[in-house]
Amino acid sequence: MLSIGAFAQIGQVTHRMLRHWDTSGLLVPAHVDGFSGYRSYDPAQLERLHRIVALRQLGFGLEDIASILDAGVDAGRIAQLLRIRRAEVENEQRTATARLADVERRLRLIEKENAMSQIEIISKPLPALRLAARTAAVAEQPEVAGVVGPLFDAVGAALTSAGGTLGTPVAQYAMGEDGMDIVVGFTVSAEVPGDLLTVDLPAVPAAICGVHLGSMDRIGDSWQAVHAEIIARGFAPSGPCREVYLRSDTADQQNWVTELQQPVERP
Repeated sequence: MLSIGAFAQIGQVTHRMLRHWDTSGLLVPAHVDGFSGYRSYDPAQLERLHRIVALRQLGFGLEDIASILDAGVDAGRIAQLLRIRRAEVENEQRTATARLADVERRLRLIEKENAMSQIEIISKPLPALRLAARTAAVAEQPEVAGVVGPLFDAVGAALTSAGGTLGTPVAQYAMGEDGMDIVVGFTVSAEVPGDLLTVDLPAVPAAICGVHLGSMDRIGDSWQAVHAEIIARGFAPSGPCREVYLRSDTADQQNWVTELQQPVERP
C-alpha cells in the first residue's frame, strides 16, 4: 500500500487533488484508517490516476472523466469527446489570438503617441430590450441634438402620466437613404401606454462598445474612436447603433455617462 504522500509524489499531483477526487468518487483510496482517517492507495490504482491526469491535461472536466472511466475505454466515445474538446480549444485559440492582437495594437499606439486612448472600448453581446418609445427622422446629423432631447421629454411625460416608471433611457440610430431614423425611449417591463410605441430591440451577439463621459457636444469624437476600433479589429458595423444613457438626470452634462454600442460582424 502507498501512503497519500507517496501516491501523490509518484503521480505528480497534490494531496488536495487526491482528497477532492476521493470526495467526488473519482479515485477512492483502497483503504482509509478508521481511527486516523489516513488514506492509503494500492499501486494498481496508479493506472487510474495516470488516466485521470492525462484526461485533465486534455482539458476534460471531472464529470466527463468520470463518464469515460465508468463506461470503460471506448475509442468511439473518447474520439467524440476529443472532437468536442478540439472545437473548444480552437475557439479558445481564436479568442487568445484576438486578445494578443489587441494588446499589440494598444502597445504600438502607446509607443507611437506616448498616450492612452481617451475612451476605453470593449466587445460584448447586447441584451434584447423593450422600449416605450417614439420615433423621428432627420435629414442631417446636426439635427439630431435638437430632436432627441424633446423626444425623451415627451416619452417620459407620457409614461409618468400613465403611472409608469422610467427605466434606462436608450436611443437607437439607423442611417437610411433619406437621412437618419431615430428611436428614443425608456426600457420597460410592463405594458406600454397606448400613445407610445412598443419597440423591441433584438439581442446582438457582438458589439463594439465605449463609454463617453461628459457633454453630448463631444460625443462625436467618442463615436469616431469606436468606429476606428471597429476597423482596427477587423469588424464591420451591422445594424443600427445605440446610445444607452447610464447617467443623464442632471442639468450639468459634465456628469453624464453614455455607453455607445455598435453591433458588428466579420465582413
